[in-house]
Amino acid sequence: MSTKINTPSLRILIVEDNTDIAENIADFLEAQGHVLDFAMDGIGGLHLALTEDYDVIVLDIMLPGMDGLTFCRKLREEGGKQTAVLMLTARDTLADKLEGFNAGADDYLVKPFELQELAARIGALIRRATHPTQQHFRVGDLEIDMGKMQVQRAGQPIDLNRACLKILTMLMQASPNVVSRNEIEHSLWGDMPPDSDALRSHIYTLRRAIDKPFKYPMIQTVHGLGYRLVESDDISS
Repeated sequence: MSTKINTPSLRILIVEDNTDIAENIADFLEAQGHVLDFAMDGIGGLHLALTEDYDVIVLDIMLPGMDGLTFCRKLREEGGKQTAVLMLTARDTLADKLEGFNAGADDYLVKPFELQELAARIGALIRRATHPTQQHFRVGDLEIDMGKMQVQRAGQPIDLNRACLKILTMLMQASPNVVSRNEIEHSLWGDMPPDSDALRSHIYTLRRAIDKPFKYPMIQTVHGLGYRLVESDDISS
């Protein structure tokens, strides 16, 4: 039984140099009514990503011409594009995942993978991107402007990938209450969280950006429950 992406027809860019994998993805997703473009190398893929509008980019890390990590950084930092990116890779260590998320990826799928899972993850990315949200949040000296995709603390701009931005928004909306791990994972990945390391990777990245450069941490771990965001250096649970 195939898993359908529960969305209207999507425009998807596949950047993958393995012809067999690209063709399998094409057969599966085109049968569901989605429109696909392809690139076999990073340079050509980045050109398409910057000059065309896509709903999702499925991006291999190991590519000729330009690797997927460089592709993703240039897409975010130089191109200013917030298109959802799902990375494909054979590397599955925590360090590899951190590197991918820090480059700006939204999700991470390890090869070999089932096409049904690929479809489910694309669907989750689309639901996250289209879910209505409040435009501005402030907790203490930390602010998010969702319309401009800008975060700042104490007046200093902070760069976050989309997943970290989503987590931070959830924490700010709930502050000072706790947001459970399950709530965060469901918001990011629906009913198919990749593994326990993925959320830990995002929290680690978020803390490095939001807490480490400043006088006191705002993100607290509430052991056995989840995380919360506090205005001051009060560390009581």
